[in-house]
Amino acid sequence: GLEQREAAAAGALTAISNEKVSGKAARELDDDDVVAVLSREAKKRRESQAAYAEAGRPELAEREAAEGEVLARYLPAPLGQDELDAMIAAAVAQARAQGLEGMKAMGPVMKVLTPAVAGRADGAAVAAAVRTALAG
Repeated sequence: GLEQREAAAAGALTAISNEKVSGKAARELDDDDVVAVLSREAKKRRESQAAYAEAGRPELAEREAAEGEVLARYLPAPLGQDELDAMIAAAVAQARAQGLEGMKAMGPVMKVLTPAVAGRADGAAVAAAVRTALAG
């Protein structure tokens, strides 16, 4: 309800403000920076929701889920598995065309994929899928 929306908005604004002043000098954030901050906040909510559910605290898990849903409205639509698989296959093919095979291609493939999937897919899941694709 309203309480979750207010809590999510307050948390997001705080995180954005903190990001502006992190580092050596204060800076203005562009849209990509804000998406990155909101993605981190949404991930925190998912992790907290899982932890509360595991600990037998359904009321807290529900609150985290509701806040996560509010944040999700401000993020780009998540990539579908088919779309993600196609992006990974293309990046792996590009690396292989440059003569990179196996784990030597991991860095170059992730360098291509990371900006393309930012805010739309979990980085750890993408890296795991890339490892699988490179092994195959």
